[in-house]
Amino acid sequence: MIIAKFGGTSVGDAEAIARTAGIVRARLPHAPVVVVSALAGTTNRLFEIGHQAAAGQLIVALSIVEELRASHFAAIGALGVGADVALVTDTGLLFDELAHLAEALSVLGDATPRSLDAVSSIGERLSAPIVVAALARIGVPAVFVDARLLMTTSDDFGRAEPRPDEIAIACRVHLLPLVREGKVPVLGGFIGATAQGVTTTLGRGGSDYSASLLGAAMEAEAIEIWTDVDGLLTADPRIVPAARLIEHIRFDEAAELASFGAKVLHPSTIAPAVRKGIPVFVFNSRRPDGTGTRITFDAPRRSVRAIAGKTKTVVVKVRSPRMLAAPGTMRAIFEVFERNRTSVDVVATSEVSVSVTVDDVQHLEAIVAQLSAFGDVSVERGRGIVALVGASLGESTASMARALTALGDLRLHMVSLSASGINLTLIVDAAAVPEAIRRLHAAFFEEAAE
Repeated sequence: MIIAKFGGTSVGDAEAIARTAGIVRARLPHAPVVVVSALAGTTNRLFEIGHQAAAGQLIVALSIVEELRASHFAAIGALGVGADVALVTDTGLLFDELAHLAEALSVLGDATPRSLDAVSSIGERLSAPIVVAALARIGVPAVFVDARLLMTTSDDFGRAEPRPDEIAIACRVHLLPLVREGKVPVLGGFIGATAQGVTTTLGRGGSDYSASLLGAAMEAEAIEIWTDVDGLLTADPRIVPAARLIEHIRFDEAAELASFGAKVLHPSTIAPAVRKGIPVFVFNSRRPDGTGTRITFDAPRRSVRAIAGKTKTVVVKVRSPRMLAAPGTMRAIFEVFERNRTSVDVVATSEVSVSVTVDDVQHLEAIVAQLSAFGDVSVERGRGIVALVGASLGESTASMARALTALGDLRLHMVSLSASGINLTLIVDAAAVPEAIRRLHAAFFEEAAE
């Protein structure tokens, strides 16, 4: 069996859902389990409902509810499944539930992570039954499965942590019998539930993660991620129109690219597949006959496979002569970030200083206050990260020299080579990220490269 995950653009409207249904039907010999995102743009609108309602703008929130109601029923009508009484009834009830949640948030005046999970989860709870109906209409024996029965998580609302052992047990109970009967289970990604049954979400982009977790739990032969691009590319095509398709890439390279800004995959997607050695494919749902990208352990090693970048990075620096030859200082510094639930991306150290980058600034004020115990702390905002990724990059001094030469007069704030040698990370001004990517791509892929 395979896991086939379809993102928001692949279920964006009736036409996209019909294409998706055709793709699933073509994969019936592989016994697909289908994971879908919310209809395109829905999740953003759901978050807006939650925030507007909590801010006292109930009329605005309810108008968005009705806007979403109209668009979903329009899709149902265009797909020709409006005669499905259960689908129409259940869809209406979900929108009634959404309206009631908005009213409750308006009374409370506070949108907590738990309440936002309840609101934002409705997108996938709406889309999956619509996809089931579209599949049934073309003769595919599809069955809706509530993802909350399978995806057991922690109660860290907004970015809940999955419980793989519990997920594996639930899949054997709820999914495996359906697959053995020749059915096609369809469920929403992104959402889960605590052991007590409270709705949670895995965070933005979590549908990819759901698919990978299910693939690992079911020991699938492959995980397919269907999106609106041809696969993983050598750079973001919006920045570099000449970006090339990567037909085969290693797991570790894909994971690095996802972590440093590649938009095709969620950063957590690869991990469960890596542990089980399950190949991941990225395909374009608008061009289902395309080659796509295959992600495995055994792709050929390259010094530079691709270039990724992201802005909105903050650099935090700690300087103190007291750090010189002081055992335990580095551990204590990183414990500050751990206590404040803030991930560090890039690290550079010297005998008397340490510099790190973070994306999440929610707890930055507390972090700076706690780091002050170690020495002088400075914060540099408006930075960006550009990453060159390649499995043998660390073995190629020439490639690293070429990268620095290509940047020319662009100012560098930090340079870091990962311990595994797979990633050369360059910290530049945020506004310079696109130009840095263009220069690096030209040097490695458009000129006489490797």
